[in-house]
Amino acid sequence: MPTSRNTALERVDALLDQPAETVDGFLDLLGAADQAGPPTGVTQRLMRTTLLPQVYERYWRPALGRALKGPFGPSMAGEVRLATELLGLKPGHTVLDVACGTGRFTRAFGAAVGPGGLAIGLDGARTMLAKAVAEGGPDTVAYLRADAVHPPLGESTVDGICCFAALHMFAEPETALDSFARVLKPGGRIVLLTSARHGRQPARLADSVGGFVSGQRMFDRGEIAASLRARGFTSITERYAGVTQIVAGRLR
Repeated sequence: MPTSRNTALERVDALLDQPAETVDGFLDLLGAADQAGPPTGVTQRLMRTTLLPQVYERYWRPALGRALKGPFGPSMAGEVRLATELLGLKPGHTVLDVACGTGRFTRAFGAAVGPGGLAIGLDGARTMLAKAVAEGGPDTVAYLRADAVHPPLGESTVDGICCFAALHMFAEPETALDSFARVLKPGGRIVLLTSARHGRQPARLADSVGGFVSGQRMFDRGEIAASLRARGFTSITERYAGVTQIVAGRLR
C-alpha cells in the first residue's frame, strides 16, 4: 500500500496524459510559463507573487473570504469540513483539488481518503505549490503544476473534485466544468465555491463593478447549478453567503 510522498507523486504521474518533470517536490507540466492560459486580472496575478503564499492560508484567504461571505458564511475551517462532507470522501478515493493554493484543503482530503487513497493538489503558481510542499501533510498528498481549465488527467480518473475560490478567475470557466465532468468517474462528486451576484439593484451593479475591477467573473445565482445539470450532474445543492455560492453535485 503506497505510503511515501514519492510514491504519491508516482501515482499522480501514472494518471497524467503527458510526462511531467518533478520540481521542488511537485510535478510540473507548465515549465517556464508563468501560468496556463491568459491572465484575467489583478487578483489572479497576485497568486503568482512570492509574498502572498506566505500569508495566504493564515491571513489573506480567511480575511478575504469573510469579506465576501459576510458574517454568516462559513469560516475557512468550516469550508474545509463542508467540502470534505459534500465530496463524500472515503478511504481509497482519489480526489482532485483544483486551484489548491498552499494545500489547506488538499491536506484535509489526504487525511480523509486514508493510506490507500490519493489527494492531488493542482495549481498554476510555483510559489503556491512550493509553500504547499513545505507545509507537509499526509503521505497520500501530491502536488501538480498544470492547467486548471484542462486538468491533464485521463477520463473517469477521480472520485471527487473540489474547486474553491477559483472558477470566477478562470478565463474559460465553462470549459473547466467540461473538463471536471470528463475526469470524474460516474457517481463522482464535485464541490465548487465561487462568486454569486445579487439579483437586485443596486447591489447587482456594485457586484458587477467589483468583479470587473478585480478581474473576477460574477456568476448569477443559480447559474453554476444550471451548468452542472447541463453536464449530467444530479443531487445538486446550493448554499449562498454574501457574494459567494457553494454548489455541489454528483455525476450520473
